Amino acid sequence: MKVLTRSGNPDVARALANIVWLGLERLTQIAVAIVISGLLARYLGPDAFGKWQYANTLLLVIAPITWVCGAEILVPTIVDKPPAETGAVLGSAFVLRMGVSIVALLLTWAWIAAGGADPLVGAMLTGLAVTLLFREPFIGVINAWLQSMTYSKPQLIASMTTAIVKAALVYALVRMAEGAATFGWLWALEAAAIAGALVFYYMRRHGGTLGWRFDRALFRHFASAGTVFWIGLICMYLFLKLDRLMLAHQVSFAELGLYSAAQQLNENWIALALMLSQTIAPAFVYGVTETARLKRNLLRLFAMTAVLMIAGAAVLDALAGFIIARVFGPNYASAADIFRWAVWLSVPAGIEAIGNLVLLKYQAKYVLLAKWLLALAVAFAVNAYAIPRFNGYGALIGLAAGYVAAASVNFYYIRFRLRA
Repeated sequence: MKVLTRSGNPDVARALANIVWLGLERLTQIAVAIVISGLLARYLGPDAFGKWQYANTLLLVIAPITWVCGAEILVPTIVDKPPAETGAVLGSAFVLRMGVSIVALLLTWAWIAAGGADPLVGAMLTGLAVTLLFREPFIGVINAWLQSMTYSKPQLIASMTTAIVKAALVYALVRMAEGAATFGWLWALEAAAIAGALVFYYMRRHGGTLGWRFDRALFRHFASAGTVFWIGLICMYLFLKLDRLMLAHQVSFAELGLYSAAQQLNENWIALALMLSQTIAPAFVYGVTETARLKRNLLRLFAMTAVLMIAGAAVLDALAGFIIARVFGPNYASAADIFRWAVWLSVPAGIEAIGNLVLLKYQAKYVLLAKWLLALAVAFAVNAYAIPRFNGYGALIGLAAGYVAAASVNFYYIRFRLRA
């Protein structure tokens, strides 16, 4: 890490060090996620594991509701305001996010109490949903402050440490033969631990006090600004989880468990590949002002991503049976065929992610919203037709169609914006 600090430009050195820490954190999270999935899949069995995956899917659909006042609004505000106003900025954002998170949690619990979910799914989600109180109000707000300084190391270290501890606790709970619903509360404990560590770090940096305060004007600004981006993110996450939401109404939880096992490994592969591609993308997209140079850079990024995704998918396709058996055990052998097809989704997913950088560069929020609305509508229509006929393979077809629709919007916007 010291090599990075020798750069002549301290801002560049700080950014490079931040990228390295981000990469370490992502690799740790991916490794821990695979280990935990393997432990839970073997312990719970396909049926209960399918319910666990469905509960997590529901959480990931609910969570974006709490992303009001996103980083694209909060971070620039922190940067633009004098240091004396940081407490008002963070305090106002905290009040807004905590208010929305409490409402989301209470509505989730009310839905569970009303019998809206399978009893075991509801029991799992009851604990998982508590993470809403810690993720955005505490972790998200303090992380925005860290991002404003291009210094995410404290949050990343806390995240890596708690992830490793969580894996050890999952192993211990499995050995103790604890009930499936217990694991949801372990996720809540992890979120609380990260939040506590970050609050402690922030207070150390500010003389032992938090110093957050409520500002009515900032609160109103945060409640209205970024709404379009917020709704777009909700649509994006709903699209990414729509396959499991719709599949759960067509197949048994055991079949959903097999599909989710394959998709979880696939999503970790996509996350890793995209991280490697996008760590260098900002320098080739965000910081470029010349249209001709930006076009050349985009072509290179598209080509690099396509090659990476195709090569990785080919290897994973060939090793699918071995990987599924090693991670999940013999009871999940039939998930290998789904995994072989799922890994090829990384190609359109990667192409879409690179195109999306142009939308973010020019803050094309309405295009972003329209894109994910279209992807969501296309995936829903394809899923409605394909899932009853092809089960899990139909869900993969729906995802592929949605990615193609989203990428098509990106290409159309790039052609329109860079037509000079």
